[in-house]
Amino acid sequence: MQGLPAPIQAAVNHLLGQAGWAREKLAPFAGHAAQIKMPPFEAAFLVGADGLLYVPPADAELEVSISLPVATPLLALQGQDAVMRAARIEGSAEFAESLGFVIRNLRWDAEEDVSRLVGDIAAHRIVKGGKEFAAWQQQAARNFAANLAEYFTEEQPLIARQADISAFAGEVDRLRDDVARLEKRLQRLA
Repeated sequence: MQGLPAPIQAAVNHLLGQAGWAREKLAPFAGHAAQIKMPPFEAAFLVGADGLLYVPPADAELEVSISLPVATPLLALQGQDAVMRAARIEGSAEFAESLGFVIRNLRWDAEEDVSRLVGDIAAHRIVKGGKEFAAWQQQAARNFAANLAEYFTEEQPLIARQADISAFAGEVDRLRDDVARLEKRLQRLA
């Protein structure tokens, strides 16, 4: 059983170090081991008494297995919720629920880390600027997708507009109803 790669373990433990609530949530599971599988990647970790993650001993019994699909990196582009929906968790329900809660809610306090390098005020401005830049990038991506959709529905009609599809479906429903009424009239005449 291979442990988490050292850089990933260090990063997760750094995040756990910033979040006392997460360490408290994991501490009751000290000595419990879990495994994360995402083909071809497979790694295990052990929860320590301090709530941090450690490399498990070779003979550790895995209590929880978290399986992620191969498409996880693409799902991550849709957000953490998409990844969590695709994950398959097996094993101890209580341990798995605690791990899931920590994974869903653990966030990096970038401002705290940056403030150690440049001070509080500069860190606040840098992080705020980074968030604004990320929001601008997300808005630009949404605008680009909307423009592509408009182009392929209006300029080069390769995709039907939602209104056209709804109108067509309504017309099909009316035709079906008209045919049904006509059949009943024919049955009465016969």
